[in-house]
Parts: sequence; structure tokens; C-alpha cells
Amino acid sequence: MFDLTDRTALVTGAGQNIGSGIARALAAQGAIVHVNDVVAERAEAVAGSIRSAGGRAEAVPFDVTGIDAVAAAVDAIGAVDVLVNNAGNGGAGGMTLTPFHDLSPDAWSGIIDVNLYGVLNCCHAVLGGMVERGWGRIVTISSLAGTMGTRVGVTPYSAGKGGAMAFVRSLALENSRNGITANSIALGLMGTGTPTSLGDIARSIPAGRLGTPEDVGALCVYLSSDEASWVTAQTIHLDGGTSPT
Repeated sequence: MFDLTDRTALVTGAGQNIGSGIARALAAQGAIVHVNDVVAERAEAVAGSIRSAGGRAEAVPFDVTGIDAVAAAVDAIGAVDVLVNNAGNGGAGGMTLTPFHDLSPDAWSGIIDVNLYGVLNCCHAVLGGMVERGWGRIVTISSLAGTMGTRVGVTPYSAGKGGAMAFVRSLALENSRNGITANSIALGLMGTGTPTSLGDIARSIPAGRLGTPEDVGALCVYLSSDEASWVTAQTIHLDGGTSPT
């Protein structure tokens, strides 16, 4: 079940953290994983570790915000069966507590470019081939910030993630007769270290812990499989029960 043997996957932003967990999970199920990151060394490190574990992976460094670079990379890969849009950011220096009215356009343009236009660029590059072959899986990693908002300072990030989720839903309906599914995963609080390191935050989650890259990877495997052919145009909340509705 959930066999991805010989499926070609492209995972963006996979040089670290959640993206690397997704890449490893897909490879463990037999996929040929193309590990993207804007930093070539990070992409190669993850691809190398997958190969060392007996999987198949190649590093494909490029910036998802450059549509020509994305198209060139996909042309070099060839047929992409599974696209996981994981690349994202909160802007230079990360998300802050600055209210939107105090932000300048320069502060939010980079956030929108990666979190929204990056998704559009990658989907556009792979979709034609998926339509021709009559099979494809698109998974976009999003956030609760895009479905319910979170706090002051996250408004541009919420806009980018929310826009990407709306795009994915429409894309799914547009291609539902082409053997292609498209879904989003809205992540709750994630931890790259031990859940206990965040103390009260982890305990505030109904499941009692932060999410892990392995949690996300497991769901991506399912959504990328033949068994998930009737799951499309959905936003799946992966958050330990934080948003149960």
C-alpha cells in the first residue's frame, strides 16, 4: 500500500526541516526524489543522505520564485509525477510582531513571491506533463495562518499561504478529470527539536506535542499514492487537533 516505486517526485525547499522529512518519506516508498533548495549544498546533503540509505535522489537547486529557472529545472528532470510545494518563508529575518500598517511593500513582496508565486511557478511547469500522462499528484504545504490567521505580524504570510490554498483548490477542480489530484496541508505548530523544548506551547496542543517532519512526510506519501485518487481539492489540517473543525 502507498507504493511509489519509480514515481518521479519534486520536493521544493527540501534541504532542511519539513522538506527533508517529506523527501525521505517519499524515497522510502520507492520514489525517485528530486530534492530542491535555493542553497545547493543543503539540497545535495539531503539527496546524498537518501542515497546512502538506499533510496534514489538527486539535488536540483533553484529558486522557486524564478519562473524560467523552475521551467528549466523541470525540463531537465523530465516527467514529474509528484510535486510537493514545500518551499516557503516568513520574509527576511523571519516573521515579526510588526503590524501590517507599519510594513512597507518591500517587507511583504518576498513573502508573497515564495509562498504564492513559487507554488504557481512550480505547478505551471509540471502540469502539462501530468495532463499528457493522465496522472499526477500535487501537494502544497501551507499553514493554519492561511486558514484562520494567527497573530500580529503574520498578515503577508497568511495572504501568501491562503492564496496558495485557494489556487490549489481551483487547480484541482480544473484537472479532476485528468487523473490529477491537488491538495493542501495546513500545518499547525511544528518542532525541529524535542517537543518539550517549547514547554507550554507543546502542552497547549490537544495531542500534547509539536508536529514533526515525519508526520508531514507520512501524509504526503498517502496523498501522492494511487490510493488517494479520490482525495482532491482539500485542505487537510495537520495540527494535532488545534483546529478540529
